[in-house]
Amino acid sequence: MTTLATCLASPSNKHRLQAFGAAVTSRFPSGERPLATPPPGSNLKPVMGNYGFPFLGHVLSSLADPLAFARDRYERYGPVSWAGGVGFRVVGLMGPEALETAWVNRDKVFSSTRGWAPVIGPFFHRGMMLLDFDEHRDHRRIMQQAFTRSALDGYLELMRPSIDRTLRNWPLTQGFPFYPSIKHLLLEQAAEVFVGTHLGPESDQLSADFHDTVRGGQALLRADVPGGVWAKGLRARARLERYFAEQVPDRQRGDGTDLFSMLCRSEDEDGARFTPADIVNHMIFLLMAAHDTTAIALSMLTYELGRNPQWQEALREEALGLPNDTPTVLDLDAYPLLDAAFKEILRMYAPAGALFRQTIRDTEILGHFVPRKTQVAINVYASMRLSDWWPDPDRFNPERFVNNSATRAAVSRYAFAPSAAGRTSASVSSSRT
Repeated sequence: MTTLATCLASPSNKHRLQAFGAAVTSRFPSGERPLATPPPGSNLKPVMGNYGFPFLGHVLSSLADPLAFARDRYERYGPVSWAGGVGFRVVGLMGPEALETAWVNRDKVFSSTRGWAPVIGPFFHRGMMLLDFDEHRDHRRIMQQAFTRSALDGYLELMRPSIDRTLRNWPLTQGFPFYPSIKHLLLEQAAEVFVGTHLGPESDQLSADFHDTVRGGQALLRADVPGGVWAKGLRARARLERYFAEQVPDRQRGDGTDLFSMLCRSEDEDGARFTPADIVNHMIFLLMAAHDTTAIALSMLTYELGRNPQWQEALREEALGLPNDTPTVLDLDAYPLLDAAFKEILRMYAPAGALFRQTIRDTEILGHFVPRKTQVAINVYASMRLSDWWPDPDRFNPERFVNNSATRAAVSRYAFAPSAAGRTSASVSSSRT
């Protein structure tokens, strides 16, 4: 049974099962209907869509081929539509105008806390991305002290030895397993830079618990059933909480330069600091945000450079033309082609995929009525693959981001928004301005 489960859990077999399930469930006849009736006299339009297969809705179709599914909904309903999914009716937003409405959130009607709660809430409780409104602003101000320019340069110093050592030991061979290798390297970086520990038995357990915590949020059976993915994730999250909580007092008294130690001592201009519980919650979330998403982005960059040797050579020449074994954060600006290539990867393969909110009051999005307590999915991945804003959107073309005023003027801030229009990366980006 264990061997069968392992076989079925492999990425290729998992995708085949999703594709088969999508092919079956997508045939179910589901009538188009409004999400809700707009209030009389409001002049608002209803959000149109359909639920899909009973209970599951369109979940399997959106997992098997998320881009094709999103484009189909966009062509049928426009930038605002709804679809069913595991008991929820979810409003999907696509395109820069719809994304801007949710992200600017002028009336504070879109809640990240409530939106993420049914998705990953139990596993990344009160991480930065899951906080709302003034509390998010206050926590960000404290966290920024751990992402000043000098702090970032300090993290680079911690990173260099293991990066150099690992890359020198990678074999020059065909069929090199890049994704698992880069994940291991990034785990090593997270252990040293974020936590201030080295790989070994302790960090092996840390890695396993982190892996199970991330997988918990991906479970289809969302119940604390013994042996289930959700249950394993909850147990792993509890062990991570104990691991970090036990160390907070010593870190607060120490002078460590790793991120964990910096968060334990960070305070804003008014002297406000994180509580021990805040520190634990932020550390667990930051490990996921930095490790998992970075592994995806670097893997896809390597994939596209392999498919586009002209860009591979251009980036190689740029790097060799400006040799620097000890770059600082500011030095990264000297590599515009690398910057453009990485932005193009974030456009094509946004690691976040979709971001979630829930409306806390009745509201409107682009003239559509959206009632209170509606789940909202901000589809950043598919939005950045729309031909309305990106010519030939499925082609890897870093030239889109080469630093010239005409190109930048043509790209709306919300047309290119891989991480909440800068919201979750505000601490880092502010240190570079």
